Amino acid sequence: MRQEQFVARHQAEWIAFESWMQARGGSARQARAERNQGVLNDEEIPSRYRRVCQQLALARKRGYSPVVVERLQALMQQGHGLLYRTPPPRWRRAARFLLADFPRLVRSEAGCMWVATLVFVLPLVLMFVLLQYRPELIYSFMSPEQVAQVERMYDPGDPRHSLGRESGSDWQMFGVYIWNNIGIGLRTFAGGLLAGVGALLVLIANGIGIGAVFGHLQQIGYGDPLWRFVAGHAPFELTAIVLAGGAGLRLGLSLIAPGRHRRIDALVLAGTKGARLCLGVATMLLVAAFIEAFWSSTQSIPATVKYSVSGVLWTLVLVWLWRGGRGVADAD
Repeated sequence: MRQEQFVARHQAEWIAFESWMQARGGSARQARAERNQGVLNDEEIPSRYRRVCQQLALARKRGYSPVVVERLQALMQQGHGLLYRTPPPRWRRAARFLLADFPRLVRSEAGCMWVATLVFVLPLVLMFVLLQYRPELIYSFMSPEQVAQVERMYDPGDPRHSLGRESGSDWQMFGVYIWNNIGIGLRTFAGGLLAGVGALLVLIANGIGIGAVFGHLQQIGYGDPLWRFVAGHAPFELTAIVLAGGAGLRLGLSLIAPGRHRRIDALVLAGTKGARLCLGVATMLLVAAFIEAFWSSTQSIPATVKYSVSGVLWTLVLVWLWRGGRGVADAD
């Protein structure tokens, strides 16, 4: 085959391969734009790379001009560098997951997340408001011993203990909070296996329980210590509970409405996605436990500082979930 025919036959392949390499080696926004234009899919690249190697061998064997050989040599070297480059360090992959992949996963299940938010927030707010007018109802949801314990923990006139707890060092309570918080998150997600009903029940129960405590303490005048205690860790802890509930609902929907998949396949897909969501949720609960142990219970920090920090954290969490991962290319 003549060189002119060889170049004419394979020119389009070389241009497409070059475009893919420029996209993958350039900015994330450019990579996403190239894929949307349908130039080349990542799945095609190994076979395309092998073809370039074969074409380079043919060009050398047939004695084509140095221009053609050098071009194919450059394509081969650049393709090898992208295909066989060293994977990023684990800390970088973990950072990418938390900053980009996890928020995108949350947004991909926006419907389930909004339902989980309503199911959690509405009982909480209704219980809080109800107890301002019917304070005696607290004993319908909590035993007298539990009510007395909560009142003792947040008694503004009792200086013997830190906010929100009666005893235990910061590190000891850090472990307790991790165990408690992550346990709640996993139970909420696992409840989705009961066709989503379990996840809904856990969200409702948590909403009622939190609303009952807040409503009662606010009604008897113990609200200030409680609000100062929860202000710091609430952005991470409450949001994580809702996200775990949304992941559980997704799991339940895969059983009820598997779509075009077999029920078992839909469950596996939803479970895989839910496991990744739970990984992010567990990280959020770990952060919440750290804040709760070393910041929330400190009485010496002024209330204005705690509320200001809480406002900043709420903003960061919401912006992270709303904007995180936008414009970032999918992982290879």
